[in-house]
Amino acid sequence: MRGVEMTRTPEYNAGTCTIRTSAARTRAKWWQANFALLGAMGLVLGLSGCSSSSSQTGTGTTVPSQGTQKGVSIDTTKTSLGTFLVGPDGKSLYLFEADTSSQSTCSGACAQGWPPLTTTGPPAGGSGVMPSLLSTSPRSDGTMQVTYNGHPLYYYAGDTKAGQTNGEGLQAFGAGWDVLSTAGNKIEGSGG
Repeated sequence: MRGVEMTRTPEYNAGTCTIRTSAARTRAKWWQANFALLGAMGLVLGLSGCSSSSSQTGTGTTVPSQGTQKGVSIDTTKTSLGTFLVGPDGKSLYLFEADTSSQSTCSGACAQGWPPLTTTGPPAGGSGVMPSLLSTSPRSDGTMQVTYNGHPLYYYAGDTKAGQTNGEGLQAFGAGWDVLSTAGNKIEGSGG
């Protein structure tokens, strides 16, 4: 048969015989070379990403790679409720009255409705935030939750944009939810 060659390629076809035309051999060599190049590029990009990459979590916090260990920044905002804490995305932060220590009691379905503010490094405070009141506490899943004045901090899933306080004063999962003043105390009022 002219233009057809029998070859044995155990490394790609598990020891079986294949029939390849010269065009098929050319395509196979092209794919092999390009996959090898893509693999090498992926390795280089993967290694370089280990020192400076970051990703977004469902809570809106940035989670840097192990090499950077940068913490989230807490800030303040002022509304009719007064001045209170907000996360890096400007969304309101809440305390859960059932948390009687810096250890969170909100997990599972609770943490889906009230996502914890987590960090991979020491949290930082913006204007009006007292750095001495900022800390972290380990959660049951191994992440570190930001605390303020001993209160674990949470977002409310019902707050879809910065400035909303739809979770303020709600009773859910056995206790109340309130925004925190810069002194680290709950502010009681009606949200909106």
